Amino acid sequence: MKIPRVLNRKNRILLKELTKTDFKLRYQGSVLGYLWALLRPLMMFAILYIVFSKLLRIGNDIPHYPVYLLCGTTLWSFFTECTSQGIQAIIVRGDLLRKISFPKYIVVVSSQLTALINLGINLIVVVVFALINGVAPSWSWFLVIPAVLELYLLSLGIAFLLGSINVKYRDITSIWDVLVQALFYAVPIIYPISMVAGTSALAAKIILLNPIAQAIQDIRFNLITPETITTWNYINNPFIVIIPILFVLIILIAGAITFRKKSKFFAEEV
Repeated sequence: MKIPRVLNRKNRILLKELTKTDFKLRYQGSVLGYLWALLRPLMMFAILYIVFSKLLRIGNDIPHYPVYLLCGTTLWSFFTECTSQGIQAIIVRGDLLRKISFPKYIVVVSSQLTALINLGINLIVVVVFALINGVAPSWSWFLVIPAVLELYLLSLGIAFLLGSINVKYRDITSIWDVLVQALFYAVPIIYPISMVAGTSALAAKIILLNPIAQAIQDIRFNLITPETITTWNYINNPFIVIIPILFVLIILIAGAITFRKKSKFFAEEV
């Protein structure tokens, strides 16, 4: 039986090598090297914690709020890195696409696997920080994996969709950068969703239907504290609760279809 191209050994080796190269090149020439994979989200966390927790007193009602905030900033950094690198992947690897014939999706996936490696490193730090902060280990920690996978698939779908358009219309990168900045405040990274729920239950529900917010809240619920408000324990209607999952599937399918159609012309347009 013929092995599908997506699974064959040649493509697996190419994916592995591109991922290794992406990871090495990202920190090449920097004094601290791979330490930046840890320092970037930690520095962002430190700034946000000082400003919003110590000065503005946000999050005082959330158990283990420092871990809560660190977890949120780590996952947000993963999402932004995944999408930004994925959207630009085809252009960055343009020379390779013109010289060698291989499935183009490998270029996008390799850039995102690099972000996934960074996330794995950072989640270890989050777990250590959680243990130091008094969070008790639990079997629910294993439920973090499906939520991370959901966030990854959403990022992959966005990268396929916008990355394929970005090859011809380079403005997509700049537009996405602006949208990401706006999204940061639309997702409960800094502020707990309980603050919004206290003002407007409808607004809290709308925020929780965002798959990014839903995944991050689920991870916080399973990793840090069961007092975290999630889509599942805040919205009673099961048909509404699955909207974030459906949204991820729609984006992933739309991205894959668009990428497949446009990939035939990448070598000419890049």
